[in-house]
Amino acid sequence: MEETKVTVPAKFKDIVSKIEEMSVIELHELVKVLEEKFGVSASAVASASPAAAGAEAAEEKSAYTVELTASGEQKIAVMKVVKEVLALGLKEAKDLVDGAPSVLKEGMKKAEAEEFKKKLEEAGGKVTLK
Repeated sequence: MEETKVTVPAKFKDIVSKIEEMSVIELHELVKVLEEKFGVSASAVASASPAAAGAEAAEEKSAYTVELTASGEQKIAVMKVVKEVLALGLKEAKDLVDGAPSVLKEGMKKAEAEEFKKKLEEAGGKVTLK
């Protein structure tokens, strides 16, 4: 994955540096708070989140996080894959898919994470590996 160099205006440097230090779960919580506070949906800007993780991608990683960024048109097929791979009940799988963007699993080996991503994308979901 090629990292894009982004120039951050001085007035946003402090905010951006704090966001860069956050874990995926903390970012997810922050997005939910901002959605509630301002009455907006972050689904339109979900594609911007991989750019923030670009600094981490520069290092070779041994553990990957699989994040479902959008459930796509075939939500039921995506739920079935999540249910099967993560060994969850139907309700838990549905909650994860409905809550997209959501972290599905952290600490996966690269091959397992890529296989999970492939299954989800074949079912119609949009996935990011971090």
